[in-house]
Amino acid sequence: MAIRELKDQIARLPEQPGVYLYFNADGETIYVGKARALRDRVRNYLGAYGNSPKTDALLDEIVRLEFIVTDSVVEALALENNLIKQRSPKYNILLRDDKSYPYLQLTTGERVPRILVARRVERDGSFYAGPFLPAKFARKTMSLTHRLFGIRSCNEVITGMRSRPCLEYDIKRCIAPCVETICPPEDYDRAVQLTQLFLEGKNDELVRTLEARMQAAAVDERFEEAAQLRDAMRTVQAMQDRQQKMATVELGHRDVFGMKVGPGGAVVQVFQVRHGRVVERIELGSESDAGERDAEVLEAALQQFYEARVAPPEIHLPITPENPDALEAWLAARAGRKVRLVVPQRGEKRGLLDLANRNASLAYQTRMNQDATAQFTALETLQLVLSLPSLPRRIECFDISTLQGSETVASMVVCEDGRMRPREYRKFRIKTSAPLPAPDDFAAMREVVGRRYRALLEDGGPFPDLILIDGGKGQLNVAYDALEQLGLANLVAVGIAKKEELLFTRHDDRPIALGEHDPALLLLKRIRDEAHRFAVTFHRKARAMRDLTSELDHVPGVGPRRRRTLLTRFGSLSGVRRATREELAALVGPKVADAILAFFSSQT
Repeated sequence: MAIRELKDQIARLPEQPGVYLYFNADGETIYVGKARALRDRVRNYLGAYGNSPKTDALLDEIVRLEFIVTDSVVEALALENNLIKQRSPKYNILLRDDKSYPYLQLTTGERVPRILVARRVERDGSFYAGPFLPAKFARKTMSLTHRLFGIRSCNEVITGMRSRPCLEYDIKRCIAPCVETICPPEDYDRAVQLTQLFLEGKNDELVRTLEARMQAAAVDERFEEAAQLRDAMRTVQAMQDRQQKMATVELGHRDVFGMKVGPGGAVVQVFQVRHGRVVERIELGSESDAGERDAEVLEAALQQFYEARVAPPEIHLPITPENPDALEAWLAARAGRKVRLVVPQRGEKRGLLDLANRNASLAYQTRMNQDATAQFTALETLQLVLSLPSLPRRIECFDISTLQGSETVASMVVCEDGRMRPREYRKFRIKTSAPLPAPDDFAAMREVVGRRYRALLEDGGPFPDLILIDGGKGQLNVAYDALEQLGLANLVAVGIAKKEELLFTRHDDRPIALGEHDPALLLLKRIRDEAHRFAVTFHRKARAMRDLTSELDHVPGVGPRRRRTLLTRFGSLSGVRRATREELAALVGPKVADAILAFFSSQT
């Protein structure tokens, strides 16, 4: 296990709060975590193998550990959240919200704000409202802000020096901030404040403000303005009366989190309650199949949900998260007031929480059933087009990776019932030698297929329902040659060509062409791409190990530092061999340059 090699470093970690980062062989951040005591938390990973497939894959991939010490757990929580958002580590829980639903963006960061439809929430100083479902409600609401408050809809750079307003002012959809004599900046600022109250759902406060302004305009005999304010107030009151009646006065302002975690991932449902009414429902989902703990999923959901939102005074949760005090402090710092995390036990609050949990369970079942249906359709199509005796529930795929015949390796990945099984992946170093510059990929494929199924024969299976070969007719034929030598010609194999995405079978010279969006083709491409990724990763590691040793080690005067300098400058051992004496002498000196040339000359 890769993390065992970091045991000495882990023993030297400080017992202080902070964040730890795991890296793979490619230097990518693959996991970010926080800890109250770094040494104790990271040491737990040494005995975590076997807890879940995801944990096993993470532990096998770790090659480097870094840490950042903080003054408190709250600071570690904030730093962890920022690093996850910035680096998107593949082993962290990443929940995604409803992508099809838009937000409304009030560009309060601009000198003269406007309303825009946005597909995601950004940290750009603007105010965001939503998401809106159905999506058309966002544009209707945006149009209403133009009509009620006169927020501009143009893209002009507003200076207030325009000679006359545009048509939007004439049809009473803009109060013309472009003409300062008509709309001074302070008047437009008041319109922006009313718009934000409207988008926040603070309709009671908005109605009071509109009524006060209407009465003031009437006293000053600005009757046209008073009439406009009266109409706006009536519109807001009518919308307030039409709001959904799922309400309880005692609930006030709070968010309610329901959750369902299973082998197919996680679904979190958030009910946003404002003034006792459930005004919005937002769904977060994770496609991980790692068997995450409920507390981990809930903590990730809280961090990611409130990254771009202000938390209400209370948040109702189905269970207590792992670090409630740190989360409350972090949320309070962002909101500028106290925020409580509560697990209701009885009454109406518990009833709404149970409702959120039921919604999350239904959403999970719907999502998982859709995925299962798509996978079953793909397997049925493969059975039909390949004339298989049964559904190809177990598929094994082979790929060869090489670079000009150097360090040729192979990979085998396993897919069962449409789901990848990383614990059953295998990698092979190819022993078949091939003369350069034409490496024999056919011989490599014959060797790896033979080795795989010879081992399966000795172990008694399980044998796959379908073997997928990354390649065309030639690679498929040599795979069958290896199977026939083992007496396993009854196994079914199919080749998939990369460019045309055509399928090749043993008994038909004509390839099979599936539709570009056919579920069967998409499944095979996903398996093939995973085999390719696994092979390339192994090949990179093999090259890295090869570069640790070199023929240059046998040259007098060339140590590890000079060897690294030469390989970096000339790219490879062949590049060093082709270098002139002048080029070598400029890098390592004339004496060592002569030794290198003499060494290669003796080899020739």
